[in-house]
Amino acid sequence: MSARERPAAGRCGVLLILLLALACAAVLLIVLPEEDREGDAACRPRTVSSWRADERTTGEFARYGNDAARTDDWTGGDGTHSVRLPDGRLLWLFSDTFLGQVHAPPNQMGQPHAWRDGNAQMVRNSAVVMSRSGDLERTLPAPLFTDPAPQQWRWPVAARVEPRSPGSDQRVVRVLLWTRMASQGPWIYGVPVATEVATLSLPDLRLEGIVRTSDQQSVGDPEKRVLYGTTTVDDDGWTYVFGGTDAQATSRPSSDAYVARVPHGGLADASAWEYWDGEEWGHEVTPRPVLGDGRRRGVGSAFTVVRDDGTYVLFTMAAGTEGLTTVSSYWSCSPTGPWHGPAKAFEAPLPEDGAVRKDAAAYNPQAHPALGGGGRFVLSYDVNWLDATPATAQANVTRNVSLYRPRFVSLRLGAAR
Repeated sequence: MSARERPAAGRCGVLLILLLALACAAVLLIVLPEEDREGDAACRPRTVSSWRADERTTGEFARYGNDAARTDDWTGGDGTHSVRLPDGRLLWLFSDTFLGQVHAPPNQMGQPHAWRDGNAQMVRNSAVVMSRSGDLERTLPAPLFTDPAPQQWRWPVAARVEPRSPGSDQRVVRVLLWTRMASQGPWIYGVPVATEVATLSLPDLRLEGIVRTSDQQSVGDPEKRVLYGTTTVDDDGWTYVFGGTDAQATSRPSSDAYVARVPHGGLADASAWEYWDGEEWGHEVTPRPVLGDGRRRGVGSAFTVVRDDGTYVLFTMAAGTEGLTTVSSYWSCSPTGPWHGPAKAFEAPLPEDGAVRKDAAAYNPQAHPALGGGGRFVLSYDVNWLDATPATAQANVTRNVSLYRPRFVSLRLGAAR
């Protein structure tokens, strides 16, 4: 797909220099809202200025998923997250995952696309290793994170390499996990239960253990339960961990965003977590949302945050206003807000198949810092069949492997207007 861009913007006397300085200061006071003027000096309004489809990365997942050499490896998954390992490899983490083989077109129904075996195994999570050169190489034994209890499962979200403990020279991989429990009615994708943190050893990626950092079972209303880890951002010795609620009820088109923080190296220490209560950080506090009003402003339950110099930029699917393929963005000078927006970012490209485009939905935009750089950000998003019945959706993604795989875009940020 071609790039789509949005247009962005001798010797002087002492008096002229002073006037220019005063004019610049006045502009800054106009551009930045009152509550942001004491923030990072580099903070400025940001939005997407241009973007293009990242065919290279999207195609690599198609190549690997279609490879029929093995019968126990990844052919598709959602909940796409990644982390760069110290040796240069990239670890990709997925939630619900298809394993098995892919058959070349045409299939037995006469459809023109590759298809998964009808008996393809589906597991709750998986991990795929990419080489330093960008080639997907192998799927770790799946599921990597076993179910904590009957009718419960774990979905991996954000991951990062950090010291085993604050100040330690030994590094490990921490993977944040969402624990969910089977339910009925609007909770067809599971009721939120808890946030956990898994530790993987390096370089062999062996699971060492899992600790629970935020148990939500005492919160009676599932819509008010917060799961943390959809995205993380480092700043000034802290790891900021963003999370959100689930907008499962039809009366709430969007979810609320929350944020916690942990000192570097402390993700696996539940006592080190601090939560934002609307005024200050604390361990024994009631977390308050930093973004969301239930209607125009809000996030999907999975969103992502990046830093562009001193500005935080949040990407999420549009909050109930522009369909299921529009990515929106917000900006802020602080992880706790205030967040300004939403601004339309881009329309997520879907597979070219006409039937797929009609009934597919894009969701879960996620940033992959290891693939960006030089002012360029790479985001993935997942594609699924738009159907409220899981069995029907699974049948359709089995018949067409272009569904239920991540797709990627490369974008640049510019001044928000």
